[in-house]
Amino acid sequence: MTPETSARKPELRVLLCAPRGFCAGVVRAIDAVERALEMYGPPVYVRHEIVHNKYVVEGLKAKGAVFVEELHEIPAGTTAPVIFSAHGVARSVPEDAARRNFFAIDATCPLVTKVHREATVHHKRGREVVLIGHAGHPEVIGTMGQLPEGAVSLVETAEQARLFQPRDPGNLAFTTQTTLSIDDTAEIVAILRQRFPSMVAPHKEDICYATTNRQEAVKRVAPEVDAMIVVGAPNSSNSQRLREAAEREGCRHAVLVQRASEIDWNVFGAIASLGVSAGASAPEILVEEILDAFAARYTLKVETVHTAHEDVFFPLPRQLRSDAAE
Repeated sequence: MTPETSARKPELRVLLCAPRGFCAGVVRAIDAVERALEMYGPPVYVRHEIVHNKYVVEGLKAKGAVFVEELHEIPAGTTAPVIFSAHGVARSVPEDAARRNFFAIDATCPLVTKVHREATVHHKRGREVVLIGHAGHPEVIGTMGQLPEGAVSLVETAEQARLFQPRDPGNLAFTTQTTLSIDDTAEIVAILRQRFPSMVAPHKEDICYATTNRQEAVKRVAPEVDAMIVVGAPNSSNSQRLREAAEREGCRHAVLVQRASEIDWNVFGAIASLGVSAGASAPEILVEEILDAFAARYTLKVETVHTAHEDVFFPLPRQLRSDAAE
């Protein structure tokens, strides 16, 4: 491209949301697979996508990770590590792994484990547990699977919260999926609290710090731009919530894309400002790929909008720490 051609490119103001992308739980989970490959060599089996991002999963496959949905897909008698994904699993999964004599490593995000423990404590204290979350999401399946069938009631929407009929209205507690919309969840909780004033809340908010921070950054940027791109996978709950947050704040064109090849230039080819964020399982290299695609068509003026500082760190699972082999 000649300088003359470059000069003809229109200017595009890009507001980069910060924080964005990987959270501490995702970093820990990916590092767990890579560390297991270093320590034990391939294959390393992973139950479910370690995080919801195709680019990450394909990269780990190339290094020797083998992804399965259920443990029966793993060869009997293997001595290879079997890693549980960041989303968490039902109690039956590690029990099944033990029966099969698998070398199991739990990469569940510690903030998801916190929700599991809360639900278990409430159940032991005789409370009916209400879980606010999305049916079918691996995290919800894992949380509900901590308790006997029927012990957890799932509430997905405000309408369901209005209609919910507990067995004992005076003996309730609630937990939430960690990757929900802050605003939607607040509405559901408000309805339940109004109906059941004695309902026990989590000691600390269940929606994780990373979900909260990324939504706040998007809410700050969305009203100021013509369009918003959230880098993330369609099956990533936290990424979908970022797109919804942008729409709620008035951004007319808010879309979720996995790669630059998915950008619809009929929509994004004639804008003056763009917001960019990334879900907690989307690597920064994909954000850079998106920016490169826009830089080919526009002269970019990039600004970073900071709304929070993150310094959270979670250590690797015990079996994968440097002292594990000693």
